[in-house]
Amino acid sequence: MSSTTTSESVFRRAIRTASAYVPQVPKPKKKVSLTEKFVWTGIALFAYLIMGQIPLYGVTSDPKFDFLAFARVIFAAQQGTLMELGIGPIVTAGLLMQLLKGSDLIKLDFKNTDDRSLFTSATKIVTIIVICAEGGLYGASVYGPLTAQEAPYAIYVVIAQLIGSSIIVMLMDEMVQKGWGVGSGLSLFIMAGIASTILWSVFSVVPGSDGPVGILPFTISAATGGHASDALFRTGQLPSIFGLSLTVGVILVLVYIEGIHVDVPIVSTKYRGFTAVYPIKLLYTSVIPVILTSALIANAVFMGQMLWANYNPNNQNPVFNYIAQFDPNPQSRGQGATPIGGILYYLTSPRTLDHVLVDPMRAVVYVIVYTAIVTVFSRLWVELGGLSARTAAKNLLDADVQVPGFRRAEGSVEVLLNRYIPSLTIISGIILGLLASLSDILNVYGSGTGLLLMVNIMVSYYQTLVKEQVDAYMPGLAALLGRKQ
Repeated sequence: MSSTTTSESVFRRAIRTASAYVPQVPKPKKKVSLTEKFVWTGIALFAYLIMGQIPLYGVTSDPKFDFLAFARVIFAAQQGTLMELGIGPIVTAGLLMQLLKGSDLIKLDFKNTDDRSLFTSATKIVTIIVICAEGGLYGASVYGPLTAQEAPYAIYVVIAQLIGSSIIVMLMDEMVQKGWGVGSGLSLFIMAGIASTILWSVFSVVPGSDGPVGILPFTISAATGGHASDALFRTGQLPSIFGLSLTVGVILVLVYIEGIHVDVPIVSTKYRGFTAVYPIKLLYTSVIPVILTSALIANAVFMGQMLWANYNPNNQNPVFNYIAQFDPNPQSRGQGATPIGGILYYLTSPRTLDHVLVDPMRAVVYVIVYTAIVTVFSRLWVELGGLSARTAAKNLLDADVQVPGFRRAEGSVEVLLNRYIPSLTIISGIILGLLASLSDILNVYGSGTGLLLMVNIMVSYYQTLVKEQVDAYMPGLAALLGRKQ
């Protein structure tokens, strides 16, 4: 017992000592108006977009393969720019700390202000460590061979750019979250990246194989040439009117589903007569299981490609062929190379209807497997992410509220919540898995995972703006809601 206490005290002292040397964004000394928050949020967004257009200095050629292709949407990253890593290190560190907290490996009382501050400091320290590790390893392994041979120190310049830009992103996110801006900086950057991809698919005038890439200029060009019907469907993964219609449809479905929830009535034990509801969303686990599933499958494909390149480059190993086969033609090994056979072939999306018609079994297996993995991750995330019925019941009681007709005890409230949460966990996993996998197969703009993320973030921002307006125009009600939470 004493050794545990000693180790915890050492941990606390180490975090407090290290945090003194970590760059900090100060909290605003006075209340920041909503207009000022919009200005600071716009500055952070503008800086992110600019950094995503500045190429890495010292790199002489582009990499032949995008090792982060699977995570570009999730990490709001742009290959070959200062945003090469995007928010990846920050998300990785944050997810690691959340898992440590959810599994009780970190013994902190989050009702205590000092412990919450300690957790925040520890998260930032871990984030900086992850930034330095990923920046160093990724810079050396991917861009090391791509720097000028006559400039042996160029690789260190590239690594410094990767680390420095990631720390700037971390500080911009901290600035937004500490009250200078609205919502979360990371969510803002993800939403901006996905939105820019969609806008590119709609308005880009860059020439493609059959005309402008963007569906709007292509449609205009096709209509003036007397063959407007060509815009309905296009070969490959080029944007089409069919894809645009599907994208709009998926967004509308997601917005509708986001609004479905089960309301559990609650009353305050501190303020007589104050009643409200505790909403349990249909998409209870949010989009985290989809992110984890996408990362898992893409990492499996990446590892399979590395092993194939070393042990089966000509697809002549019968044993390895059961795992994965790739096209041995060097011209086809560019960005986004996907398996052409083996188990990994059925774990990747066909991406287009043309490929689905050629091999419908692949599409069926992909949808089933993807949905199953998302459902499993949904169940795990409820337990590890602190979303279980027991945790929710404890949070309700800690917020000084109770459910009418039930005793003010964790066990009693947990029984009630267990009527909904386990079922909604499975249902949300199935819905999210089907939406993401089918959207990928139908080649919607921004990918299925991207649309899920964007809609989820937009709904979250809408709710944040409503709270900000309540705080601005009805501070008394906002203070009451803040105390209730």
